[in-house]
Amino acid sequence: MSNGMRVDLSALDDVIRKLNGLLSNMDSANSKAKYETDIPSTAFGSDKFLESNQLHKAHAEEKARIEKIIKGLHELIDEFGKSASKVKDKYTEQEHAEKGRYDAGDGPAKGAAN
Repeated sequence: MSNGMRVDLSALDDVIRKLNGLLSNMDSANSKAKYETDIPSTAFGSDKFLESNQLHKAHAEEKARIEKIIKGLHELIDEFGKSASKVKDKYTEQEHAEKGRYDAGDGPAKGAAN
């Protein structure tokens, strides 16, 4: 690059790969929170146990809150992954442009020390 800085594109690839893996895990967590934590109201007791409806309502509210948190985390991770991918693409384009200029003879003299 013309400013003398180097970017490790493989490190950016690694970050993007890890973020995609994390997104996959978040999808699994979202499915579990949505479908595997549902408790029917009858599990909290019958009409004779007056607090059963309150317990079921509290459970449903917490379940919805957890689903919302997971969705927010998923969106944040997805946004960061897309941004990292765009940054990597820009650096890759710049690297190819620099190489093209160098190959065309516009770069440093061949054999010169960096």
